[in-house]
Amino acid sequence: DVVMASGCSGAVEMAIGVLCSEGQNILLPRPGFCLYNTVAGSRNIETRLYNLVAEKNWEVDIEHMESLIDSNTAAILINNPSNPCGSNFTKAHLRAILAVCDRHKIPLISDEIYADMVFSGQVFTPTATLTSTVPILTLGGLAKQWLIPGWRIGWILVNDRNNAFAQVRQGLFALSTLINGPCAPIQAAIPRIFDDVPESYLPALNKQLEAHARILESELGKAPGIEVISPQGAMYVMVKLDLQAFVDIADDADFCHKLKWEENVEILPGECFAYPGTVRLVITPPKDKLHSATERIAAFCRRHHI
Repeated sequence: DVVMASGCSGAVEMAIGVLCSEGQNILLPRPGFCLYNTVAGSRNIETRLYNLVAEKNWEVDIEHMESLIDSNTAAILINNPSNPCGSNFTKAHLRAILAVCDRHKIPLISDEIYADMVFSGQVFTPTATLTSTVPILTLGGLAKQWLIPGWRIGWILVNDRNNAFAQVRQGLFALSTLINGPCAPIQAAIPRIFDDVPESYLPALNKQLEAHARILESELGKAPGIEVISPQGAMYVMVKLDLQAFVDIADDADFCHKLKWEENVEILPGECFAYPGTVRLVITPPKDKLHSATERIAAFCRRHHI
């Protein structure tokens, strides 16, 4: 089954709303996209954040994830490829996550808005292809892969081989009628987008995104006080800050605030993703803008370095 939504953000809202009730809890990634926490909090659903391990390409700390589960856990959410991490899970790691869901009989929400947007040497695997027992709501949309975020077309794929989601299906259909969100004319364009866009489009896009990511990785790698974590896909790069190496930077928010006013470069602090001590950069600007931005960030780091 496919349920249309007003962008993938609308799909996130529907998926959390249909699986979780007030007083229950949901497991979310840290660092992770802040909308998940916002949606859950607005419904009085407790959020429990499982750790992603930077040193392991942002893999889930499986032991920590499992330790957060109790009888009130309604769902686990993963985001792969990841915003903000730019990571891409292997099949083996996805199977380890699914094993946790299977042991505890907990459904999975798999946010795959960046599906297939991976760099050289990486293979994207849809989570639902790896299990016949765990019910999964897979989230997606047009915004990222086709670079059209304003079109507001998202969807939920119901992957349910054992009819565990019988009531969930009814709930999703009911929630989908609350607003007339997805634009009807653009929905009509989806078959042509899927069928007529050349097969060369996505590999070319991924190659361009990877080239941009490597510019940031190479240039920022020369700046003092920061460590770039090499991305594997999506549209982002995470950077660790060595705050002790700066003379007058209090935290990641302070770093971003001063950078904006001194160098006119705007990035997001890690605290936005529940991961202080880091910053997130977007890799989509043109190469000349990226070169200019990295030069300014490097100059800022040298100026404030001890």
